Amino acid sequence: MFQETPVYDRLVAEHGDIPVQVRGEADRIRRDLARVLPQASNFQPSAPQNVFEPKQLPTAR
Repeated sequence: MFQETPVYDRLVAEHGDIPVQVRGEADRIRRDLARVLPQASNFQPSAPQNVFEPKQLPTAR
């Protein structure tokens, strides 16, 4: 991802590879949830087409 970037290499040396740690933790949580809530592992939340536009509110009839 960040190859040949001295700043990133220095940050990783000082603080650890935070993105890798976060991905590992997210995978662990996903596995735990799949074990506890098997139906939740098939759930894929939907996002609005453009995250910068507000969702359409239902109109009154």
